[in-house]
Order: sequence, then C-alpha cells, then structure tokens
Amino acid sequence: MAANSKGWFNLEAAGGAIPDTQFFEGDSAFKFLGLTRTQRLYGFIGCLAAGFVLSLLGSIFLFLGSLASFAILYAIGTIISLVGTGFLVGFTKQLKMMFKPVRVVATIVFLGSIGLIFVGAFVIRSDILCIIFVIIEYLAYTWYTLSYIPYARTAVLKVFGM
Repeated sequence: MAANSKGWFNLEAAGGAIPDTQFFEGDSAFKFLGLTRTQRLYGFIGCLAAGFVLSLLGSIFLFLGSLASFAILYAIGTIISLVGTGFLVGFTKQLKMMFKPVRVVATIVFLGSIGLIFVGAFVIRSDILCIIFVIIEYLAYTWYTLSYIPYARTAVLKVFGM
C-alpha cells in the first residue's frame, strides 16, 4: 500500500513537514513551559479526557438527584476541555476565533448554557431544566465546531431539510 493512500490525516506521509502554524501556534498559553509538539498534544488530549470524565461524573450525579454536584462537575469538565485547546492554538487565538462573526452566536449560546446549568441547579432546582440546558450546550458546541469544517454547516442543514 502506498504511503499516500493511508488517509487524509497521515502524519507519516507528511515526513514531519507539518508547519508549526497548522495546529501549534506560537502564542500558546503554555509556550513558557517549553513543551514540544508531542507534549502539547498530550496536554490537549489529557484535558479533553479529564473534562469528559468530570462531565460524565457530573451527569451520573444528575441522575442520582444531586444537582449541585452535577452543575459543579459538569461545568468544570466543560471548561477543562475548552482549556485544552490552549495547548494547541493558545488562549488568545482561541478567544479570537470563538468570537469571529461566523461563530459568535454559537459561542454565546454555548457559554450562556453553562451559566444556565448553574441557574437550573442552584436557583430553580430543576432536573429537567438542567437536562434541557445540557442539550442546548451540546447543540451549540456542535454548531460551533462545524464552523471550522468547510461546508459542514451547509451539509447539516441540507440533511435536516433546511
């Protein structure tokens, strides 16, 4: 099998010729630590995994009836996952990209839904509202993520007949 037939994400075929600016911008929040590309990837994956585990634990607490534990663990998990991108592109660039006109609505809905989870848990004390806000958060995050993939939003809209 030829080296270039392994798929679109074939780092071996690239021969290490991936420019630093593709995924690893120079303004990384962790640049002062002198981390290598591999270490930064591990940091990103570690934050993503830790965030997922905390969010999952929070979700378990929701179904056990502990809204306070759910809200705290779920929000911390989501934020840790988001912080992980600092290992890849840096916080400054991430914030600039999040608030570009093409993503600003999805970003505001995403961040707002995290706050609304706290409102649902601590102020209103409603399991149902917390679940609704989590669903809204996932939909907003999905829409936000699709904005980075060319024509992905258009394809999703076509699938749903919009």
